[in-house]
Amino acid sequence: MTQQPRSATSTPAPATTEDDGAPPAASSPAPSYPPLADPRPPAEHRVWPRTFHDRLTAPLPGLKGFARFAREGAVRPGPEGLADIPRLPYEPGPLPRVDARTVAVTWAGHASWVVRIGGLTVLTDPVWSRRILGTPARVTPVGVPWSALPRVDAVVISHNHYDHLDAPTLRRLPRDTPAFVPAGLGRWFHRRRFTRVTELDWWEASELNGVRFDFVPAHHWSKRTLTDTCRTLWGGWVLTAPDGRRVYFAGDTGYGHWFARIGRRYPGIDLALLPIGAYDPRWWLRDVHCDPEEAVRAAQDVGARRMAPMHWGTFVLSAEPVLEPLTRVRTAWQRAGLPREHLWDLPVGGSRVLE
Repeated sequence: MTQQPRSATSTPAPATTEDDGAPPAASSPAPSYPPLADPRPPAEHRVWPRTFHDRLTAPLPGLKGFARFAREGAVRPGPEGLADIPRLPYEPGPLPRVDARTVAVTWAGHASWVVRIGGLTVLTDPVWSRRILGTPARVTPVGVPWSALPRVDAVVISHNHYDHLDAPTLRRLPRDTPAFVPAGLGRWFHRRRFTRVTELDWWEASELNGVRFDFVPAHHWSKRTLTDTCRTLWGGWVLTAPDGRRVYFAGDTGYGHWFARIGRRYPGIDLALLPIGAYDPRWWLRDVHCDPEEAVRAAQDVGARRMAPMHWGTFVLSAEPVLEPLTRVRTAWQRAGLPREHLWDLPVGGSRVLE
């Protein structure tokens, strides 16, 4: 069934069978995926449901879970796990020289990337602040000084958690910077006087100067205050250059069935930016954060030719030793028999150009 454009004031229609959040039965044939949706008009007015709880692929922790976490959960590594902070890879350098045909990425830290694609400079989940609410200060500096950035042509946001949606950083941008955001998050940007905000549902797209921005599902959730749990959507982004090259930014996500479905809808992903950190204790974080081995599986599921790890080595958000995500992802990549040169395990501040 072809996805039809919706009116600017409509509530999103229910997801089709293959997109309803549940994997197909083992005996069922592989689902037939509709063609990609036509790009929606930029900055259109949308009306959304009051909640997106129905998009969760795992229940949020209940009272028993919180009680167990209070009893045994550790939120930071012990002294031995923190001892390697001075060894975290931090190698800032100049941004690559690019033209309209270049695809290049620079890791600023955590989930913040400077993506150069189709002549545009796009920031993903930009967090240039030293400290965010409820989290210790960053353990590596930002890899790209704000003053070294070229003009920012667009921003993409995966969801509204504080380590991905940072108001002090976004205040540095001109208010006419195009922002591509999940459904329901436009109001947050409009309150801050951003004028070119495009909200998208899963599997919807918009375009800017020939570059296509597709919003895709993730295994996560949203919350920014005590009363807004799952009031806005969460997801990742597939950026497609005019020549067809694709970069997949997964945002924040656990492992699950969405990766294979993204790969079927968007074949030929050249580079996947995938999270590998903030996974321990596993019983607490499995549903919302990939561990390194799952991230490698996710890269294979989406059919990405290359993978660049992120979401580690910047903020201490969980209990694994700070260098463990890097060592485990390298081991998992090798065990999967994948070419070593296709794992772009960049230092904070490092860049690579897609040849």
